[in-house]
Amino acid sequence: MQDLMTMISTLRRPRLLARAAKHGAQDYDRDRHLQRILGYGSLPGNGAALVRLIDMEKESNAQRMAEDAAYSLVRHLDILIALLGEAQLFKASRAPQYH
Repeated sequence: MQDLMTMISTLRRPRLLARAAKHGAQDYDRDRHLQRILGYGSLPGNGAALVRLIDMEKESNAQRMAEDAAYSLVRHLDILIALLGEAQLFKASRAPQYH
């Protein structure tokens, strides 16, 4: 199985959707955004949140590809923004700390 960062880096989405998500991820606020997407309550750790977001994004993308009437571009974009924001936090938490 691929590691989380590899899974995220290999995602291929329409250019406009990807650019909008990257732009939105710059203002990502974990408490505000992640709770809205995953539901209110205690937030999962970075890794667990990433796994859930990857699954949710795959489902949204499948709806987009199938031209499903239930597909929501706004929801898909919210999920992608959270996915990129969580990936940045995950990467930062794994970086070596130099003092």
